[in-house]
Amino acid sequence: MTSESALPEPHSADPGKADSRPVRRMVPRSRDEPHRAATPLELFFDLCFVVAVAQASGQLAHSVADDHPGTGLVGYCFAFFAIWWAWMNFTWFASAYDVDDVPYRITTLVQITGVLILAAGVPRMFGDQDLTLSVVGYVVMRLAMVAQWLRAARCETGGARTMALRYAAGITVCQIGWALVLLVPESARPYVIPLGILAELSVPVFAELHTQSTWHPHHIAERYGLFTLIVLGETVSAATIAIQAALDEHEALGELLPLAAGGILLCFAAWWIYFARPVHDHLRSNRQAFLWGYGHYLVLGAAAAIGAGLEVAVEYAVGQAHISADAATAAVTVPAAVYLFTVWLLHSRHTKRGAGQAVLPVAAVAMLACTFAGGSGVLLAGLVAAATVAVGLALHAREG
Repeated sequence: MTSESALPEPHSADPGKADSRPVRRMVPRSRDEPHRAATPLELFFDLCFVVAVAQASGQLAHSVADDHPGTGLVGYCFAFFAIWWAWMNFTWFASAYDVDDVPYRITTLVQITGVLILAAGVPRMFGDQDLTLSVVGYVVMRLAMVAQWLRAARCETGGARTMALRYAAGITVCQIGWALVLLVPESARPYVIPLGILAELSVPVFAELHTQSTWHPHHIAERYGLFTLIVLGETVSAATIAIQAALDEHEALGELLPLAAGGILLCFAAWWIYFARPVHDHLRSNRQAFLWGYGHYLVLGAAAAIGAGLEVAVEYAVGQAHISADAATAAVTVPAAVYLFTVWLLHSRHTKRGAGQAVLPVAAVAMLACTFAGGSGVLLAGLVAAATVAVGLALHAREG
């Protein structure tokens, strides 16, 4: 994926066709391949990655509830970047090169192992500033991608081979850098880690400078949509578990029922808004795909943070959070507002006309205003989200 304005021409080989050989040549799939859908392995991949997302959002909730929002947010952004970046790199690679044979599956399972190691290290990263286990898990994931790219390079020629080798080299250099970060004094890490992130972000630009991978628009849109669904499902699960645990210890139905109602409305509206219009037709060039794909860091991060915020709001309602009422509500409304605005920025503004263009930005501002509504802020935020869907439907019906 790169910022170039034109898509590459698809290669003639089509590994999507039936092949009785146990090991197949890893050549690019056609960009125009019909019925290109997510595979069971990709869905399993997503589910395992959400385990790490749940760990990161859970630690964010604990940090905010203990009145350490700055530390929690920095840790969450770093952990979520590692998860999202590894997920995104595999997703775009698989869109172009998925051969679904034994070596490909084993390498993908190694990546899943890496994210589980990373997930196990997230609590240590938040609690003790110990990055060792998380970095080990991340390096395992990324070196598995190096193996995938080297295999692709072995089957490619010309510019496509150069692209694959550049990916392999760039990722390898970055992993050496992450290993060296563990040797850096803790006080210097806030200055070194952003450099590592910039290096990671630069690899696709460097690799695809002259030749671009043959990703599939429908497949990419579906993959992002499915991961968003799973993250939203994790948000619902986190809120449900928090409310259940609170009810087991407290009889606080008067405070918890409005939170539950507001949280459910937020999650339902988040799903509805994201999938209101198909987006694959917008992904016509590598430049558009570059901005759209990278922008999902905020969409997915905000979606997971809503669940963390609902946990914080529940803990405040039962007297277990050491923060103010406005801070507890902000833990929900701020990520919800970020979600609404970024979905508009990446999706809705490309498909809506007239007054419809203003619905989500206005809703994001209204969501932030709910922060100052006291104990009813989360419920009010849920009603704002539901009203946003209703207004969008009414405008769409009038346009039609």
